[in-house]
Amino acid sequence: MPTFAYVVKDKSGKTHSGTLESESRSALIEQLWKQDFVILAVDERRSTKHALMQVGQGRVKSGQLVIFSRQLATMVNSGIPIISALEVLADQIDDRNLGQVLRKMRDDIEVGSSLSESAGKHPKVFSGFFVNMMRAGESSGRLDEILDRVASYIEKVDVLQRKVKASLFYPAFVSILAFAITTFLIVVIVPKFKEIFTALGGQLPRPTQMLLGLSEFMRRYLVLEVAAIFVMGVLLKTYLSTPAGRFVFDRITLKVPVLGKLMQKVVISRFARTLATLVKSGVPILTAMEIVAKTSGNTVIERAILAARSSIKEGENIADPLIQSKVFPGMVTRMISVGEKTGELEKMLTKIADFYENEVDAAVSALTSLIEPLVIAILGVVIGGIVIALFLPIFQISTLVQH
Repeated sequence: MPTFAYVVKDKSGKTHSGTLESESRSALIEQLWKQDFVILAVDERRSTKHALMQVGQGRVKSGQLVIFSRQLATMVNSGIPIISALEVLADQIDDRNLGQVLRKMRDDIEVGSSLSESAGKHPKVFSGFFVNMMRAGESSGRLDEILDRVASYIEKVDVLQRKVKASLFYPAFVSILAFAITTFLIVVIVPKFKEIFTALGGQLPRPTQMLLGLSEFMRRYLVLEVAAIFVMGVLLKTYLSTPAGRFVFDRITLKVPVLGKLMQKVVISRFARTLATLVKSGVPILTAMEIVAKTSGNTVIERAILAARSSIKEGENIADPLIQSKVFPGMVTRMISVGEKTGELEKMLTKIADFYENEVDAAVSALTSLIEPLVIAILGVVIGGIVIALFLPIFQISTLVQH
């Protein structure tokens, strides 16, 4: 039988705490209620083995959140109580981490918390966007509709991210492969040719001398080179984890030819889709802007949105501070301005999101078609240069023999 730790208050306001064994958490809560206690907290005491099993649990995949949102929306629409719905979903969901979170949410709701409050206690699983959408659904009485809207939003954002990752995977893979092949040739193959050239004697061509010198340097200081790359990687990661470092990186990313435009379109699409979903669901504009800033994925855009939020708080509209930031294209700010004036902001934001998602599709195709031949050409030049440098002395010997 599991053991539970509890904290309660009696009629006089005095706080009591302790541990009790009970068949279930709900049974213990009922037992404490019958004793006229006000329940502050009831948590199951986990064994050391169970605690170790929970170590390392991370975020839940977006696909699992989509399934959860859709199924919970269906159950709520069918009139099933939230507690029962969470209990059913916790048992049948594939992700064990999400299942444990849903059980904790069920327990919190049993002692008086709302769905959004219980979800807010698990920020690694439910983002601020998700929690505020739940809160809007609870206050408007349209929880099923908004949960379904959340699922659609997550799906669209996930599809967009997968497209961008897929477009960058191939060139990244080919570049790493090219670096590995080049390093192998210089460190392993070139020294074997050096033995042949030494036996032949004579003056080697300048390209061959340079290649042999590079090979000798890389072999002699290989350990130091690997250590230097590792240290530089750690230092770079540490710097990028700071607010200043992240801001510099994001600003440079937006200015990179071709790739920068793609990143800008992705960020604007996400901004518009998120804000449209929040506005349509009745989330207050200041809260919505804060959530949009945190989920933008780029600190340059985030700062621009937060600056706009501060201006809105002082009575300005949304479009003017976004124009002043000089981060958003003119078409975006003009459409937002028209949406504000006509009372159709959500509709305009949705159109912006749809437009930029199509732009991302086109940019991904263009980027893929541009990078593939470029990477292959660079790979050909590098490896071809190594091969030519190695065979130049052999060509010279063949010429001398023929003469």
